[in-house]
Amino acid sequence: MITVHHLNNSRSQRVLWLLEELGVPYEIKHYQRDPKTMLAPPELRQVHPLGKSPVITDGDVTVAESGAIIDYLMERYAQGRLAPAAGTPEALRHRYWMHFAEGSAMPPLLLKLIFERIKHTKMPFFIKPIARGIADKVLGTLVDPNLSRQLDFIEGELQKSEWFAGPEFTAADIQMSFPLEASRQRAGLDERRPKALAWLARIHARPAYKRALERGGPYSFAND
Repeated sequence: MITVHHLNNSRSQRVLWLLEELGVPYEIKHYQRDPKTMLAPPELRQVHPLGKSPVITDGDVTVAESGAIIDYLMERYAQGRLAPAAGTPEALRHRYWMHFAEGSAMPPLLLKLIFERIKHTKMPFFIKPIARGIADKVLGTLVDPNLSRQLDFIEGELQKSEWFAGPEFTAADIQMSFPLEASRQRAGLDERRPKALAWLARIHARPAYKRALERGGPYSFAND
């Protein structure tokens, strides 16, 4: 039996969703973030040395990192579902978006989160203007322009096809869900990019997505 070590409001929601799409039985072990630091609890280190989520156990196998987990589950359980045929242009697009999600999309989103928190963190009054000035400079000259370019790129790609890898829904859409959901929440994804918003509405309407929410518990990113 697969066990998903599930951290609230995290990338592990994608793993639950994939398992629901595939109809593979699984159980969940829930973990909660520290309300002050928002970090994962130390108990996760008993599962994987880095103490991060997502991570799954499948018998004697332990797999961490969402992309690696999705690859593992697809290879072992998908039986050709949720992936384009090998050697097709769609398969290349599928591979691209599977890597883009964490390799390109998430780093500026993480920087956005960090520098916005710096601006609102309690600190001595004489330091605060300096810290805010640095944060605003980094956000304005590096992070926000990069995020805007990424969202424009994604919008353009979704004008070519309904789903990221082509006309059919695939695991690449599952992998891309967290970056776009996070962008909708904190990085300027709004009505200026209607194709991306329509894509979010489509994934949130999928029965398997809804089942994963029911099993995983509160997930603040599930907004169109």
